[in-house]
Amino acid sequence: MSHVLIVDDDAETRDSLAALARAEGFTTATAGSIAEARIQLVRQKPDVVLMDLQLPDGSGIDLFDDLEDRSSVETILITGHASVESAVEALRLGASDYLVKPVNVQRLKAVLSRVPRSGELRAEIGQLRDELRRFGRFGRLVGRSPAMQEVYDRIARVAPTEATVLLMGESGTGKEIVARTIHDLSRRRKQPFLAINCGAISPNLIENEMFGHERGSYTGADRQHKGYFEQAHGGTLFLDEITEMPLELQVRLLRVLETGELMRIGTTRPIDTDVRIIAATNRDPREAVRAGKLREDLFHRLNVFPLAMAPLRERGEDIELIATYFLEEMNEACGTRKQFAPGALARMRQHPWAGNVRELKNYIHRVFIMAGDDGLEGPSPETEPMQTRPFITSQDTSTPVITVPLGTPLSVAARELILHTLEHCGGERKRTAEMLGICTKTLYNRLREYGIREQQHAGMGDASRAP
Repeated sequence: MSHVLIVDDDAETRDSLAALARAEGFTTATAGSIAEARIQLVRQKPDVVLMDLQLPDGSGIDLFDDLEDRSSVETILITGHASVESAVEALRLGASDYLVKPVNVQRLKAVLSRVPRSGELRAEIGQLRDELRRFGRFGRLVGRSPAMQEVYDRIARVAPTEATVLLMGESGTGKEIVARTIHDLSRRRKQPFLAINCGAISPNLIENEMFGHERGSYTGADRQHKGYFEQAHGGTLFLDEITEMPLELQVRLLRVLETGELMRIGTTRPIDTDVRIIAATNRDPREAVRAGKLREDLFHRLNVFPLAMAPLRERGEDIELIATYFLEEMNEACGTRKQFAPGALARMRQHPWAGNVRELKNYIHRVFIMAGDDGLEGPSPETEPMQTRPFITSQDTSTPVITVPLGTPLSVAARELILHTLEHCGGERKRTAEMLGICTKTLYNRLREYGIREQQHAGMGDASRAP
């Protein structure tokens, strides 16, 4: 039976927490100070420590050094509103979660219900490390470069905890895959994982989508709607492009993160929510704070466990591993046995890949389609020069034309049409959007997806598109 140590200087709080833990199937021990807690640690090693940050003889953080194997003990901090910053710092040091007084009983039960899974998760992380050594893969992630080794180490550390994670990196570096990996290795893995692009939802709808509404709360609200927080209850909510969230909604998000409660539009009744947040941005969040795009208090609340993703051009040998992985994936899906020719992988490694892994995947997909069938003499992915594209721009007419081979994926065709049009317009986004019949915001979003930065728009040469 798992054992809980409760450290709090308030006797009533200790007794109520102990009673709750016993009701959840744990044995318990209590302490009113750091000195008493150290005695209890000697008597029996706990599986869970519930401790107040403010104790008569010091801070609860001081107990971290007394835990023989910190990685095998779930440390849950209890804090007042005034010491949330200290709790966040403790999470960075390795605490699993923190609860704000008065303790939300349902949230504590949810935390305790996930505790017994920690050993199983650590065993799975060990298996992934073995897979990494053998195949260069860590779950959904591919690569064994030093930059990715650091990412895997940080994932292994933070996944079993409840800490909020802030992912930073250029578009196409795999932030959503990292978020899913963290979820898959967490105690929330059997609950929902929802990915939300904050920049792709209309500002007029995002509050409704996030928090939901009650029936009759506004014209057209003919039924109750549960927002993303309620849909992801017990699981993980991935907020991509967090700096694109409207400032007024950032205030509500911060409130939900700090209290664990939300209110649907059209009601004043609070609803408990148990969701882990993983946020992501492709811009420097501190620059976003200075530019007024991200609230500073929300940034500090999200930045509990920062994790930076390196661009593909800095990952060396990973380019070959990833390209081979994508080719194997396509061969399996299509029942073919296409291969790279000598020199193809070396040329890929020399390419800058402005769109990162997303651009590399699109390139492999494109040249895979252009290659001949297995066993036939003809072009293959590796014999296509890096600068060759499955699109030919006509120079013989006053209006440029691109030719799209039959069978080209719609997403690839749309990408090339947008980029060729932008090049034709000399990088002028407004004119490009008008020619394509789309709004400028849609064009901005597409260019971000393709990894095209604003300063690249004026010179849309080969470096801005897939090779």
